[in-house]
Amino acid sequence: MNVPVWSLRLLPALTGALCVPLAYQILVELHFSHCAALGAALLILFENSLITQSRLMLLESVLIFFILLAVLSYLKFYNLQKCSPFTAGWWFWLLLTGVACSCAVGVKYMGLFTYLLLLAIAGVHAWHLIGDQTLSNVSVLGHLLARGIALVVIPVAMYLSFFYIHLTLLYRSGPHDQIMTSAFQASLEGGLARITQGQPLEVAYGSQITLRNVLGKPMPCWLHSHKNTYPIRYENGRGSSHQQQVTCYPFKDVNNWWIVKDPGMQQLVVSNPPRPIRHGHIVQLVHGITTRYLNTHDVAAPLSPHSQEISCYVDYNISMPAQNLWRVEIVNRESDTDVWKTILSEVRFVHVNTSAVLKLSGASLPEWGYRQLEVIGEKLSKGYHQSMLWNVEEHRYGKSQEQKEREVELHSPTQADISKNLSFMARFTELQWKILTLKNEETEHKYSSSPLDWITMDTNIAYWLHPTSGAQIHLIGNVLTWASANVATLVYVCLFLWYLLRRRRKICDIPEDAWWIWVAAGGLCVGGWAVNYIPFFMMEKTLFLYHYLPALTFQILLIPIVLQHLSDHVFRSQLPKNTFSALMVAWFSSIYLVYRTFSPLTYGKPALSAAELRDLRWKDTWDILIRKQ
Repeated sequence: MNVPVWSLRLLPALTGALCVPLAYQILVELHFSHCAALGAALLILFENSLITQSRLMLLESVLIFFILLAVLSYLKFYNLQKCSPFTAGWWFWLLLTGVACSCAVGVKYMGLFTYLLLLAIAGVHAWHLIGDQTLSNVSVLGHLLARGIALVVIPVAMYLSFFYIHLTLLYRSGPHDQIMTSAFQASLEGGLARITQGQPLEVAYGSQITLRNVLGKPMPCWLHSHKNTYPIRYENGRGSSHQQQVTCYPFKDVNNWWIVKDPGMQQLVVSNPPRPIRHGHIVQLVHGITTRYLNTHDVAAPLSPHSQEISCYVDYNISMPAQNLWRVEIVNRESDTDVWKTILSEVRFVHVNTSAVLKLSGASLPEWGYRQLEVIGEKLSKGYHQSMLWNVEEHRYGKSQEQKEREVELHSPTQADISKNLSFMARFTELQWKILTLKNEETEHKYSSSPLDWITMDTNIAYWLHPTSGAQIHLIGNVLTWASANVATLVYVCLFLWYLLRRRRKICDIPEDAWWIWVAAGGLCVGGWAVNYIPFFMMEKTLFLYHYLPALTFQILLIPIVLQHLSDHVFRSQLPKNTFSALMVAWFSSIYLVYRTFSPLTYGKPALSAAELRDLRWKDTWDILIRKQ
């Protein structure tokens, strides 16, 4: 495979390197000294985890670059606001803020956290502008419109354009299309589109269809039946109807085909002209291969005892009559007379006798059910959960009344002449929803971790291991930097609360301009850390240490801010200042020493012996790969 590895590694390497001068400039724009700005740049430069991510084909360094660029651009814009609003430089930095925010969100959804933070900061500044009596109403309106266009309209338009280009260029089917809806798949060239191209649009009595569950979790699957029956008794002693199994099967199969029958007629073919099925019509679903009717009754489902069993009815000549009438409800209808459409309609099947809804439970059946997914009858509820919704994926008008001829027909491909292309906005919306909700791992990964592990770096990730020498690359940060970042955050919060309480008592420990610089720097850095860290506690997806790096970057920027504040406003006499300066030199030297110590795991060279690798395992929770001798 001809993969341009050098080019793919160039972008993260370049953006990772540019983060260093961006950090310097951000502290300068926050009105801190060049010495503090240099400290921030050096801390970013000697952070092993950031170096590791920027040396590989990974997105974190690109994301952090656009985050820092957005922050720097807004700070430059805000500082120009005070002296030269509406100048070329003012417009440049304002527009660049919106562009950088859009790019950050485009790289990873995590960029949205910083974008929202900057919007909140811009909102506070705009509120102050509204209250500025020196500005005319026209001037205030101009400021608000400029911010609205640059920080909202342009980022949204750019983000839409990214996906417009993406969907225009990538118009063919790929190996992971099944996570998308049938309508999305049918809009792509090849794959499902090749199968469904030109299918009849309107489902009619006699139609032969496959029904795909809209939820697509835990995996895409189709309503399915086969000749096997439910066991007379389950392992827990509960009994079943011993009727034909109905499941949801995650593969294309001839047993996924069903025939939509008119309860008042015996024929299983489409009449001429076809009689389309509309919202609210009553139908029977006949399994194409076994010709048994989809049925439910007052028998508990195998794995969901509070729900009803779904089966294909077998007449055992006992007092259990067939209950096989289903009402078609089109959930995404525009009116109550809408016709049931192939691919486009999301339908709910409500059992006429019991009001149960045909639903995918998602549980895997035991061996007797071939590990296929359980389908149940859920008592009618007001909501429309996607597990209750089905759409017709493959569709043909049945022409054969005889069973043997019909089986041949079911095995043949579908053909007709109707296009079902989705609009760009429909595909864009579905793609965003999948990005937000799709779990990338169903089980725990070896190197997955929780957000609580990140603060103290109790975890690592092994990226690469040389097959013979034992050289390896790990995502491990500079331990001293991470610890210093946590201490700096704690010191900032404590000092901020102390100053705030004393200011409430009209006691000002620091000058007014120093106080507002302190507030602005903390709002940006502590706020940036919080919005990039706290949301992960509410996420169900599999998480890794690299998810913490944007939050860590804001924490690192806070370290020199706190140090300069301590030097300028806490240690005021000469002796404490000299002592503090000496400690800072020793601390920075230690930062560099730790960076050098872990550099073999950052750069993958030189190869270390087993004893040297054990010495680098500073925490028992780290998984350093040591070959057995």
